[in-house]
Order: sequence, then structure tokens, then C-alpha cells
Amino acid sequence: MAHSLDKAAPPNRSGPNQPDLETGEIWQARVDLAACFRMAARYGMEEGICNHFSAVVPGYDDLFLVNPYGYAFGELTASMLLVCDFHGNVISGRGTPEATAFYIHARIHKNIPRARAAFHTHMPYATALSMTEGDPLIFAGQTALKFYGRTAVDRDYNGLALDEREGDRIAAAIGDADIVFMKHHGVMVCAPNIAEAWDDLYYLERACEVQTLALSTGRKVLPVAPNIAEAAYSQMREGDPESARLHLESIKRTLERQEPEFKS
Repeated sequence: MAHSLDKAAPPNRSGPNQPDLETGEIWQARVDLAACFRMAARYGMEEGICNHFSAVVPGYDDLFLVNPYGYAFGELTASMLLVCDFHGNVISGRGTPEATAFYIHARIHKNIPRARAAFHTHMPYATALSMTEGDPLIFAGQTALKFYGRTAVDRDYNGLALDEREGDRIAAAIGDADIVFMKHHGVMVCAPNIAEAWDDLYYLERACEVQTLALSTGRKVLPVAPNIAEAAYSQMREGDPESARLHLESIKRTLERQEPEFKS
């Protein structure tokens, strides 16, 4: 299902006119992103070698970190992540991105500057709901209210994203939302930083799991009244950035004990 990007990766560049990709802030972004890959694998959010997370390189608005083609999430380390530009060139790292990773993520980061991190998965519960009639998420559970007013639905599935037009179409479907359910495909989470992207991805799948369980009872799922849903979302929003930061720190501590190689 995955496709290699049909573009030769140039050798890593160096010299006075090339970006300095060895700063501490950039390395920290690598470590944070690697932690998200590893923990997503533990939670069953990956699908083979097909899914992808990306983050804009700190200090460089036209470069982004992304996973290399051919590796499962659970294999990835900080140093394995690629730095790519928006034209498909690998600026740093060995290998190439998977084709749909490049065509989706490059266009999202270019077209939606606020999306400093973009996580795309076929995680099972969210993807299952993307295949159902109507809007995927019912705002019936407290966890789901974290996403109240923040979701969009891309209803125009058009096959694999193997050119820039498909990436542009997906970016347009996102609009002002943070989460897009991609009908018959999966989900994309966009966020201002890696921690908030991880936090949203994790809780989105939990909300979808609980909704799926509720629907399986055969009883009607009752949404929360809109005014209460909006109020609850506002309460959550105030603490979300700090909660997301602490959530990411907690998964890094877990991985440091059990899979310390993620930081290498």
C-alpha cells in the first residue's frame, strides 16, 4: 500500500549557505517526534509502514521532519528522521519519504502555516468512523468534547495522494479545523507543536473508541447539548497546551525506561 517517492534524494548538503540542522532545538524536535512514533506503535495507531508524522523544523518554515519510507513506527529513532523541503528534496537524512507522506505533508505545511505538526494515521477506531454515514464524531462523551468545533470532514476520497493536487485538496478541506476525518481513509491532526499534535491524536482515538463501543450496544447515542459542549470545550482549551506538554513528557519518561534507543 505504501509507495516510494519517485525522486532521487540528493546527498546531505553542507556549507555556508546551507541551514544549520544541528541545533539543540532541532534535536529536541527529533526526540519528541520519535517518541510520538514509538508510543503510537504501542497503542496500535500505525498501519504497517504507511502512516506518517511531520513537524516543521524549528527556525526553518520551509523545511519539515518526516519519517523515512520503509520503517514501522516502532523502529524509528530521532536520528533516522528526514529533513525535507517543499520540493521533495531530502536536505538531511538517509532515504526518502513515502510518496503520500510527501505530497500530503509538504502541501499542508506550505498551505497551512499554523500547522507546525501534522500527524496522519489509519488508526482503527477513527478510521472506522470515517467509513460510516454522516459526520464521524458524535459529541456525546466528555473526551469527544475536546474536539468540539475543531473538526472537518474530507468527503471527497480520491485514491492515493500521489501528486501535489491531492495534497492541496486535503489542505483545503482542513480549512480552519485542527482535525480532519478523511472519508474512507483515516485522519489528520494539525497542531501548533508536536506535543499538542500527540495529545489530540491520542484523545481522538480514545473518543472514537468509546463512541464505537456505545454504538455497538444498539442503543441511541445521545449528544451533549451544544451550549454545554461549547462550555466544556472552553474549559478544556485553557489547560490543553500545558496538559499536552506534560503528556508528551510522560511518554518520553516511559520510553526512556523501556526503549531508550528512541533518543539515538
